[in-house]
Amino acid sequence: MSHDQVRVTRALLSVSDKEGLVAFATALDRLGIELVSTGGTHKTLSAAGLPVTEVAELTGFPEMMDGRVKTLHPGVHGGLLAVRDNPEHQAALAAHGIRAIDLLVVNLYPFEATVAKGASYDDCVENIDIGGPAMIRAASKNHADVAVVVDVADYADLLAELEANAGSLHERTRRRLAQKAYARTATYDAAIANWLAGQIESPATPAYRAFGGSLAQPLRYGENPHQSAAFYRSPGLPRPGVATVRQLQGKELSYNNLNDTDAAYECVAEFDPARSAAVAIIKHANPCGVAEGASLREAYERALSCDPTSAFGGIVALNRPLDAEAARRIVEIFTEVIIAPDATAEAIAIVASKKNLRLLLADGLPDPRGAGETVKTLAGGLLVQARDAAVVDDMPLTVVTQRAPSEREYADLRFAYRVAKHVKSNAIVYVRDGATVGIGAGQMSRVDSSRIAAWKAAEGAKRLGAAESLAKGSVVASDAFFPFADGLIAAAEAGATAVIQPGGSMRDADVIKAADEAGLAMVFTGHRHFRH
Repeated sequence: MSHDQVRVTRALLSVSDKEGLVAFATALDRLGIELVSTGGTHKTLSAAGLPVTEVAELTGFPEMMDGRVKTLHPGVHGGLLAVRDNPEHQAALAAHGIRAIDLLVVNLYPFEATVAKGASYDDCVENIDIGGPAMIRAASKNHADVAVVVDVADYADLLAELEANAGSLHERTRRRLAQKAYARTATYDAAIANWLAGQIESPATPAYRAFGGSLAQPLRYGENPHQSAAFYRSPGLPRPGVATVRQLQGKELSYNNLNDTDAAYECVAEFDPARSAAVAIIKHANPCGVAEGASLREAYERALSCDPTSAFGGIVALNRPLDAEAARRIVEIFTEVIIAPDATAEAIAIVASKKNLRLLLADGLPDPRGAGETVKTLAGGLLVQARDAAVVDDMPLTVVTQRAPSEREYADLRFAYRVAKHVKSNAIVYVRDGATVGIGAGQMSRVDSSRIAAWKAAEGAKRLGAAESLAKGSVVASDAFFPFADGLIAAAEAGATAVIQPGGSMRDADVIKAADEAGLAMVFTGHRHFRH
């Protein structure tokens, strides 16, 4: 039976994170709430001069086995689980000398942080909390009578309600806290299960999978205004990007901003900043221009020239800290987001002149070879796969045509394949001299993607007043094999001189023949880059 208000007279505190603990416990004591606590928490509260009973006094057993056993006892769980208006429960409490606990305050051993810092297997195991989750689940089940707090951030609101209601908590508060508590233990268990999956063979296909996260940002809406949405951070070591950024200015990020920014930063991270500056401009999660340059400004201008119409209102990602020269150029057109590893003070001041432009600093680049999973929901289930960590620089490129690519073509072919990895399938990417000149994305037919990319290159030539398409003398990348020769012929007609593709089609021989007849050089990677 639920109760609108429950008076809190006794609290059990057992926390790993001691932030705000003494002030919080002092306020509880001031409200006349009896304090009970475990080992380290008890020492902290006793040292602060607070009256506090150690759990060992309730259980009659000392903490043992390096603290593994301390709260797993009827003296604790009986006090948490007893239903207050159930006569049999109350009789059991009285018969065994157990007193009810009205408030449980627990935060768990720092398992996620231990994994994130690269600790040993044994250290990670030792930081798996047992008693904490057991108490949290017990208190949460009995939230009709017990309140449970698992987050330091809830201390202030809880105290405010207790002080305003003569030491009582409302039913809606207890339900809200119980939901958060179950979600916290679920996320905690998911982190443990997924870490263990990574320690065994076939980590992508365990019999059960769990995923969890902590709220990073409630969003105004999702892809469309009628859809609710929020952004959650995954437990463990964060991948540099949208989960690690510091937003220095600009409006709140939307669902679409976050999705597109993630796509942009993952794309630009394919380009080693030690080799050259690189910029990726993204619109609707697809690159509309990517380029390298001697400076970020040069890279930006070359990326922009690929498709300035699509770049309007796009996301700009840089592989080096934003400098003033690049910042001045980027703010000349409407841009939604700039994301970079860092930025100079002068660049930050320049971007500040555009109050709605978001500037995000990620404190690093994601590793394109880094492990991880991608998850997609389906009706009634999930699709889980290892992230595409294949990098063209690691792939043996097999020449399959009579002519081998030149050194310049090889460089552009690798560039084009890095970009194709981040273009929605079917993907066709034209590149010349370290910059995209035409991109075809997301078409049902590969030949249509090829034609669209060629048309984009021709339109670029018109803008620049060039006599020939920008695809003239370019190379072309395809994210998957050409099932027929028509897509490759379209690339040759557009002016491409070399092709990079995975190979593996039943008609590879026909495609190779067409390439030879057109005088193209072509290499196979053996790796497909579908992106749906």
